[in-house]
Amino acid sequence: MTFSWNVVTDLRLLWQIGFMRNAFEAGTITAVVAGIMGYLVVLRRSAFATHALGHGGFSGAAGAVLFGVTPVYGLLVATMGGGVGMALLGRRASNRDIEIGTILAFMLGLGLVFLSLYNGYATEAYSILFGEILGISQAGVVLTLEAAAVVLAVLALIHRPLLFSSLDPDVAEAKGLPMMALGLIFMLLLAVAISFAVQIIGVLLIFALMVTPAASAVRLSKRPLFAVAISVVIALLATWVGLFMSWACSVPGSGCNAPYPASFFIVSIAFGTYVVVRLLDWAFGRWTHPSSAEVPNPPGPVREVPDSTADPR
Repeated sequence: MTFSWNVVTDLRLLWQIGFMRNAFEAGTITAVVAGIMGYLVVLRRSAFATHALGHGGFSGAAGAVLFGVTPVYGLLVATMGGGVGMALLGRRASNRDIEIGTILAFMLGLGLVFLSLYNGYATEAYSILFGEILGISQAGVVLTLEAAAVVLAVLALIHRPLLFSSLDPDVAEAKGLPMMALGLIFMLLLAVAISFAVQIIGVLLIFALMVTPAASAVRLSKRPLFAVAISVVIALLATWVGLFMSWACSVPGSGCNAPYPASFFIVSIAFGTYVVVRLLDWAFGRWTHPSSAEVPNPPGPVREVPDSTADPR
């Protein structure tokens, strides 16, 4: 198997490899869910919650390995439990830093206990730290699809009040929206999305799919529908190009000849996109709103300013 530098031919060859096909399918599903959920995460300023749930999920995976259960189920239990705790202990999503930090510390402590009690080497649990997208089976793809369908279906049912409460929580609360219930449902949906995203990108790099594309999207569009679409597109492109580059670097003929992990390329593409968007935003802002030092004097008669040191007589 060699790299031909013909994208169509290389993609056809890549699609014949079973584990790469599974990786693309699972990555596509996860990127769509992450792009949509990530927009709400950015609006609700819940990036720290995403980080905490991802690390808590590692503790759940370690516990699952200890009890001989598939790690993804431990991920789900830990992230959903952590999400419920964060939602119940803090009324506002943007003011939960103390509660999130407390729950994160407790969950990491549990993970340490689980790893210390396990006699073997918890390879499956440790692989969750950086993701293992190339190791996903066809059954894992089906499970990811089912979880994504549940998340998107629930999100479709509550998207209007959830978006309203995310954009303006004070007005939403004054209108009588059930803020606690909405926050609880959102955290549960986020927990499920994170549980499957960490298999793709890993706990330590969860921001790459769950936050970074949405952070770029909100700077490119102020309209929710367009911003969500942009976030999904960036997440998909990062995942697809990252997987392709990872495969290309592992086969002869590409000039790379190094087995770089797919998560590295996915993170790099997502981060590079965000940097480009920030630079364009900065450049466009300077062009449309120049500083006062660059604004020329307006035309018209010049008024003479009296000299404050002159004799008042």
